[in-house]
Amino acid sequence: MATNNDCDMNKVSVIIPIYNMERYLCRALDSLLAQTYQNWEAVMVDDGSTDRSHAIAESYCKRDNRFRLFRQENQGQGVARNNALRQISGDYVMYLDPDDMFHPQAMEICVNASLRDGTDMVTFTYDHLYYTLNKWLHRLHLGEMSPRPRCYRNYDFHVTENIFEHATECNRPTDVNRQWMVKHCQAWRCLLKADLARKAQFAAGVNYQDVPWWGQILLNVRRTTITRLPLYFYYPNPGSFIMSAKLETHIRSLKVILNQSDLLFENAEPEQRRAWNQNFRTSFCNYLKKKERKLAKFK
Repeated sequence: MATNNDCDMNKVSVIIPIYNMERYLCRALDSLLAQTYQNWEAVMVDDGSTDRSHAIAESYCKRDNRFRLFRQENQGQGVARNNALRQISGDYVMYLDPDDMFHPQAMEICVNASLRDGTDMVTFTYDHLYYTLNKWLHRLHLGEMSPRPRCYRNYDFHVTENIFEHATECNRPTDVNRQWMVKHCQAWRCLLKADLARKAQFAAGVNYQDVPWWGQILLNVRRTTITRLPLYFYYPNPGSFIMSAKLETHIRSLKVILNQSDLLFENAEPEQRRAWNQNFRTSFCNYLKKKERKLAKFK
């Protein structure tokens, strides 16, 4: 197991794309200040916000020099993340959406696991209780709850050199390795070595950009530590793309990312291509067909 001194030598760069998030940004940045692991930097990119987001981010830079802020014209989350990657100085990369939060021990646990296991990536999940309660509070128009971390009773880890065997969008209820599934492809659910993160760019001008990004990660990662720890607090923001975009926008974006993924895996090894098609592509194709059927009903 890595010692504290070993861990402290490794800097974590946290990439935060920001667009009109004044309501939530403070709690996201406060979750970094609360980290038990101290050697980190936050690379924030303001994607042309028109609210107080830039001023809030700037105030954190003045408060703590581990925060760094850049600004760009509004070009979308993917471009903001790509630009942030060019500015990082850390050994590891984590992604934090500005309406979400990290558990206070997220960095400490993930860096320790990576050093102990010699892995390029450490995956984790989100606190399902926090997400579900907030979702229902929104539906009932009762506001929102503050984060209430649960007690973590299971600190098991699984190390693999074949991440394709575990990564999936499907439920796979009969899979004997179901407990070690890395479900879904969001950028926020893992700590990555910086050289691995730099190999995976986000698509510009498209939503569902995590899908082809995740394909690039899977094709380049060598060894992974999988955990089931809820180290992330995912907030069901009613203003997010998934919850607010028009049906036509969803359909267009899904077609773009499926095409990009097809190109990405065109020259992949047959087993990798099979795993991607079975575990990811099929799910998104079905999701696209569902959206198209729904759109047809309105025409």
